[in-house]
Amino acid sequence: MTQVGARAHLRSETRAAGGPASIPHRASAEFPPRVHGVRAAKIGFSLLVLVALSTACGYHTAGHASTLPTEIKTIAVPAFANNTETYKVEQMLTAAVVREITTRTHYHVVNQIGADADATLRGTVLSTYSAPLTFDSQTGRVASVLITVNLKVVLTDRRGKVLYQNSSYVFREQYEVSTELNSFFEEDSPALERLSRDFARTLIANILEGF
Repeated sequence: MTQVGARAHLRSETRAAGGPASIPHRASAEFPPRVHGVRAAKIGFSLLVLVALSTACGYHTAGHASTLPTEIKTIAVPAFANNTETYKVEQMLTAAVVREITTRTHYHVVNQIGADADATLRGTVLSTYSAPLTFDSQTGRVASVLITVNLKVVLTDRRGKVLYQNSSYVFREQYEVSTELNSFFEEDSPALERLSRDFARTLIANILEGF
């Protein structure tokens, strides 16, 4: 028998004996553990998603509230206090809150604290901060600015009992800086108005949802 024939005969005997030809069979036997591993990974990922979703509610607020008493019909919203030098920011915030209560709830709103008010919502602007966000790649000038406003609110009934409070509201909004040198338009005003609307929606939602 030639060398080539001997090798062919050896390979034939090896396959018949379950040698290398049986390797695919052994590899297929390893698939189930891998499949189980993939399933376990998917199950673990699903559990992580469920945990994340369950903890997401209330992430945007650090305050606490209970369901408002049924006897509350009228809420006083006096002008927010402003501890910053940002012009009229407290007026924008107060107006946005009043508008949100009027459009989203059945409560009557007054702007003065008095006998007619069943509850009073007070707010204080603690700080405002503006910082460059992006720069023009050609001129190096500031292209956009980020505004940050920190404030606190408290809602009390006519006896002074706290119904809701949050001392660490933080809201941010950005605006584009005009490239027109002759423009005297204050770009930060529309940004503050958008921020005020966002804050008002969040605040009233927090109070109504009892977070």
